[in-house]
Amino acid sequence: MIYGSVCSGIEAATVAWHELGLRPAFYSEIDRFPRAVLTHHYPDVPLRGDFTEIGQGDYEPIELLVGGTPCQSFSVAGKRLGLDDPRGNLALEFLALAGRLRPQWLVWENVPGLLSSDGGRDFGIFLGTLGELGYGFAYRILDAQFFGIPQRRRRVFIVGHL
Repeated sequence: MIYGSVCSGIEAATVAWHELGLRPAFYSEIDRFPRAVLTHHYPDVPLRGDFTEIGQGDYEPIELLVGGTPCQSFSVAGKRLGLDDPRGNLALEFLALAGRLRPQWLVWENVPGLLSSDGGRDFGIFLGTLGELGYGFAYRILDAQFFGIPQRRRRVFIVGHL
């Protein structure tokens, strides 16, 4: 399976999926240090900065789009501006990218505060837009402590399929 990764960080998805035989078509990351790590470890994978500028045909077709857009605007530790914050609005930009690239699958993650952001309306907008794009979906909160990581780190994971 060929995938594209946005908000890639140092690319945990590739580390996890390498053994499964999945292959990256591209990464997208704007921060300097993670970009240097990606360039060092994956010199043959195209690296884009701003994922909102990726268009259909820029890279080989993908079957899976993965990303975890910034969480600060949804976090209960932040100002809770949700989709009104440019960082929060990147969640909708992720969906716009899915609309342009039309991968069969997508995986998106964020903090559990997303579920209550703006009284749950932000999550409803995300899921509604996902449905409008033709994706069926399921979501769940998973905690890293139950997957071999010695810390509590809860995240919402949404898996979509056309």
